[in-house]
Amino acid sequence: MTPSLTLHPDRLFPAERATRDIARSLYEQVKDLPIISPHGHVPPAWIADDIPFSDPMSLFLSPDHYINRILHGQGVDLADLGVPPGRDDVTPEQAREAWRIFCTHWYLFRGTPMKYWMESQLVDVFGIGVRPSAETADQIYDEVAAKLATPEFRPRALMDRFDIAFMATTDDPCDDLRFHQQLAGDSSFHRQVRPTFRPDRYLESGRPDWVANVDRLAEVSGVATDTFSGWIAAMENRRAYFKANGAVSADHSHPDLGTQPLSRVDAERLYKQARTGKIGVEEAASLRRTMLFEMARMASEDGLVMTLHPAVFRDHHTETFERFGPDVGGDLPIAVECVRALRPLLNAFGTNPNFRLVVFTMDETAYGRELGPLAAFYPSMYVGVPWWFIDAPDSIKRFRRAVTEYGTFYKTSGFIDDTRAFLSIPARHDMSRRLDCVHLADLVAEHRLEMDEASEVAHSLVSDIPRHVFNVPA
Repeated sequence: MTPSLTLHPDRLFPAERATRDIARSLYEQVKDLPIISPHGHVPPAWIADDIPFSDPMSLFLSPDHYINRILHGQGVDLADLGVPPGRDDVTPEQAREAWRIFCTHWYLFRGTPMKYWMESQLVDVFGIGVRPSAETADQIYDEVAAKLATPEFRPRALMDRFDIAFMATTDDPCDDLRFHQQLAGDSSFHRQVRPTFRPDRYLESGRPDWVANVDRLAEVSGVATDTFSGWIAAMENRRAYFKANGAVSADHSHPDLGTQPLSRVDAERLYKQARTGKIGVEEAASLRRTMLFEMARMASEDGLVMTLHPAVFRDHHTETFERFGPDVGGDLPIAVECVRALRPLLNAFGTNPNFRLVVFTMDETAYGRELGPLAAFYPSMYVGVPWWFIDAPDSIKRFRRAVTEYGTFYKTSGFIDDTRAFLSIPARHDMSRRLDCVHLADLVAEHRLEMDEASEVAHSLVSDIPRHVFNVPA
């Protein structure tokens, strides 16, 4: 008999009955609230042009580095999973075979959040009732493919079905934002899709393509970038363009959180050196930290929320990067220091009422030791929720325990799905809502919160807090 695929209504809830009943009650109050997604990687073209999803492989597998990483670790060639996403050379049979590979290895995902998200998508979105396996792969593929061919499964219809009220994309500073402009001018579209300013490549002067990048920045902004002062003016120009097109935040990811600025004289000297393509590793890091400080200064003036997510070793495996490019599963967590690194930035802007900073990390140990206490003191600072690698049930529960005692619920960001896998957005938000309700239920059961207080917090975590932190328009 083929094993069935079902979703238990009490998934992720405590085994102990009294606390489970409280968690159920809280969850019922928030489970159907609209989704606020202030940081993600869904291409805006999908929504603007309402591009249909072509097949289960390109929908579920090729863009999902979580899944790809697990399968690659078992010897599966990423090329056989359609990686990198967006390839135009994958035949229908190759797409089907990629899905067979995934279903044959379904057992590998036991105990992982990927299993939770995938089951939610298959059951809740597509009505699939059989468990993935080598035997059921073609059946599931055909059922999903048939539904993807219908109007109800195009991106805009799914945004309505999932009730995604707000979605932020991730965009290069030189992007013309035409898809965002297309959406803003479409009177038939009633959801909010906003750009996010993501300038990482323009701050990393040690990159081999950095000179070309800043030359492109000059071309697009109309501001010469042959000096550090020019680079600053060009960045200010593009931030203003993004803000005029609806952006609410600027997102930054670098190896560390260093924000110690150089003197203007030294910054100009290193910038000039970088323009020659000959800058040392430590000098490039010093220049990047100065640039990041300038980004904070700009944020304090233009009001774009500044999000930082350090502690990532990018493209750990050189051959994989050379074959497939970035963002295919080769990034890894590293440790990060926060208190000293952020001091220059927070001393300058931490009490500025126009500045808002959200710090994420994959270094779990920093939450209770550093980020929670920092956010508790500085009015401008918030702690980002568990994200990437630690956006898993036990990590999320540890996060709430670690941070709430130091910084309160109200100095956290609200849930961030951070995904390219469009159909996993509701599954990820549902997981977060369930786990936050579990934490609140524990506090009620321990007589540390009253039920009405827990109800109010549950609603705030889903709706009020992310709207406030990211200045999400009503």
